[in-house]
Amino acid sequence: MKHVIALDVGGTGMKAALVGADGTLLYEARRATGRERGAEAVVESILDFAADLRSYGEEHLGESAVAAGVAVPGIVDAENGIAVYAANLGWRDVPMRQLLGERLGGVPVALGHDVRTGGLAEGRIGAGKDADRFVFVPLGTGIAGAIGIAGTIEAGAHGYAGEIGHIVVRPDGPDCSCGQRGCLETLASASAVSRAWAAASGDPEADAADCAKAVESGDPAAVAVWQNAVDALAAGLVTALTLLDPRTIIIGGGLAEAGETLFTPLRAAVEERVTFQKLPHIVPAALGDTAGCLGAGLLAWDLLSTEVSA
Repeated sequence: MKHVIALDVGGTGMKAALVGADGTLLYEARRATGRERGAEAVVESILDFAADLRSYGEEHLGESAVAAGVAVPGIVDAENGIAVYAANLGWRDVPMRQLLGERLGGVPVALGHDVRTGGLAEGRIGAGKDADRFVFVPLGTGIAGAIGIAGTIEAGAHGYAGEIGHIVVRPDGPDCSCGQRGCLETLASASAVSRAWAAASGDPEADAADCAKAVESGDPAAVAVWQNAVDALAAGLVTALTLLDPRTIIIGGGLAEAGETLFTPLRAAVEERVTFQKLPHIVPAALGDTAGCLGAGLLAWDLLSTEVSA
């Protein structure tokens, strides 16, 4: 059965799949990234995982994978297949496409940025599949973004398009690791809500999920923390929709797991702020933590279709 290898590399774990031509997941597996062993060991773990997936395909699906796609965090030069930098994995300028191609017997390899790759999957087969223009915003440790246009993801001239987490929404706000103050991710990421709720509740172990539960039970301190984050997020989203005019905004990541506790006030806060702009649909992501892996599979199949058409 014809298939591709899809790999999604995270800070602590890797998700992988063998993906059929129709997008069917024929086999799934997970492994630890092993970043505590250093950057070179992480790269070797990725290559070993890919080789094991190839062997599984040969044994159980009757043939080798025809291509591979890999999604990695940090700064990515997708065009040249280089994983430029990832703070949480410690690598610099890893020629990932070349290394994987060599380990996999010369098959074509596509490299993508993890968030943009997840956005590709959400846009094509997930929550945005009927939208020609969308923005994918995962709310996790930080806030990233992907801009979807007609079934593809806009990377920008230098690969930095979609960094919505570094839109300044409160110029007098907290310092951000990027060097600015009041960036969206310092106020509305899951980690920002966790910090604010830990301080407000007096419980250093409290996190964003605890804050959401307290909001649902009517705790006024939790409601204040939550609304502060929602207001900041709405301000950032209105900036994005003013610039991009998306049909759909897809919200993912840990904070989106709060469901309507997040989406009901968020939609209201965005609606309050728009003037001439058209309101987009604001919807939860549909693919969860499989989005990056599914997107890596799409990148691999796209690579093959590009080669055929060329």
